Amino acid sequence: MPPAYPVNEDDRAPRKRAVFSRGIFAVESYHVPDQERSPRTSEHQRKGRDVALQLLDDLTNRPLDALYTDARLYSQPKSRITYWGTRIVVFLVCIAVGFVSCAFVRLLQSDPRKEVRVSLSKELSTSTAHVNDLQRDIKQLTTQIDKESTQGTPNPLVESVQKNDLAAGLVAVEGPGITMTLSDPIASANNEHASIRVITDLDLQQLTSLFWQAGAEALAINGNRVGVLTSIRTAGSQILVGTTPVESPYKIQAIGDKNALAQFMGERNLQSLYDSFRNSGIYPVVAKSNSIRLDAAAAGTLTYAKKDE
Repeated sequence: MPPAYPVNEDDRAPRKRAVFSRGIFAVESYHVPDQERSPRTSEHQRKGRDVALQLLDDLTNRPLDALYTDARLYSQPKSRITYWGTRIVVFLVCIAVGFVSCAFVRLLQSDPRKEVRVSLSKELSTSTAHVNDLQRDIKQLTTQIDKESTQGTPNPLVESVQKNDLAAGLVAVEGPGITMTLSDPIASANNEHASIRVITDLDLQQLTSLFWQAGAEALAINGNRVGVLTSIRTAGSQILVGTTPVESPYKIQAIGDKNALAQFMGERNLQSLYDSFRNSGIYPVVAKSNSIRLDAAAAGTLTYAKKDE
């Protein structure tokens, strides 16, 4: 066993070093004694001990570096005001950080686009209701004008205006006609059709043109009168007749000679059109009617067209 030498009291650390030193600014230090001139080293040399044994003894009994032990740390006493003041400040800071974190999390969870969509939806509903009220007033005023016109003396100019309004769809009409009903196909795993598609605005435009070509005097799609200023178009995923959205099933009503209309719009006359619909799972149905009533279309405002003198 190698000889062990006791640790010198001067080499012992007066206090263990803490992880966080509170008295770091009051640390006392002193110079490390010269190891070569220390009495212990000289005594070792005088006794003729092996240097390796001395190194083992130093590693075993004095593992700390001499410079590391050169710190006489002390704990500086604090007053009660500083003690409680520090804790109150830390508590308030924690509350503030928690409040800000909660507000930030709520802000991240909230969707600002949702509020915009709700606001736009409310504005659209309000505008639609206002437009419907205006259209209702227009229909009432048009009915009153027609009633007053019929009570007066017949005038060729008034009769010409009435015919033009009738052709333009600006007055309500009633008479015999036909109704064509067609719906979007229902997709299923057992569907035997080569392709499945829905009815588009182009299909309704084509059928409307065919009805006019067949001699229809008045036309409506799902109760919406088609006039000279009425458009049939797609807006997003909806088909609009004028400004009113329509959806499947689509019911096209036409007033005129019901027999002639039914013959022209039948499958025999439009074989290719019906075959195209059938391949897509669409089956138009035509029904005759002795009396169909169609309301007047919404009247637009002409800006550039003026009467020729």
